[in-house]
Amino acid sequence: MTTELVLPGRYNGPAGSANGGFTCGSLADLVPHTAGSAVEVSLRRPPPLDTPMTVEDDHRLTVADDVVAEARVVDLELDPVDAVPPDVAAEAMGRYPGARSHPFPTCFACGPDRAAGDGLRIFPGPVGDDRGHVASVWVPQPSHASGAAVDGLPTCGAAITWAALDCVGGWSEDLAGRPCVLGRMTARIDASPVIGEPHVVVGRHLGRDGRKSFTASTLYDGSGRIVGSARHTWLQVDPARFN
Repeated sequence: MTTELVLPGRYNGPAGSANGGFTCGSLADLVPHTAGSAVEVSLRRPPPLDTPMTVEDDHRLTVADDVVAEARVVDLELDPVDAVPPDVAAEAMGRYPGARSHPFPTCFACGPDRAAGDGLRIFPGPVGDDRGHVASVWVPQPSHASGAAVDGLPTCGAAITWAALDCVGGWSEDLAGRPCVLGRMTARIDASPVIGEPHVVVGRHLGRDGRKSFTASTLYDGSGRIVGSARHTWLQVDPARFN
């Protein structure tokens, strides 16, 4: 059977398309997989907003005759990015490059133009002098609740959790000087972020190859437990084509 998927306009990345992490998480959530396994999602074109799309039996997301994304379960160990204490992450946020120059300032995950309580407002800055290791505090808001309750507490669902793991990786790259969009994301989700609980999300730059950049990210809860980990491939772009 096929399933319809619509990405609401609220969840944009660039102004004209959906946030990559939210898209990947929305599709990954429809792929049968066991707890603790990783799902890889490859984006083939900018995901359209407010548009009915079809999830095919082979886990391809399509609109008309175009493939938007493809997902598959992978046997991949996702080593966590080094954790930092919440006070260090909060201090790093004061050096968030996107506060000064952002290619996609209304991005649901990391856009500084999104109001508190609306966007995730994850603002990763470098940890100390290491520009390739970034961190941010994140407190999920009631409007982000989309998962099953845990011990009676509301939580975030898969799409929001993938979105939280998305842009923090990108900002370990120089997104202000080298604008990129997500091309592929592989994530393993171990728990659900609890609404109102402070989390720490960290990113690590892994390398470049031409227009491609490679990064990693990990989301930790308030007790230092890993909520999820991810790897990303980014593609350098002209932001004007996406806004």
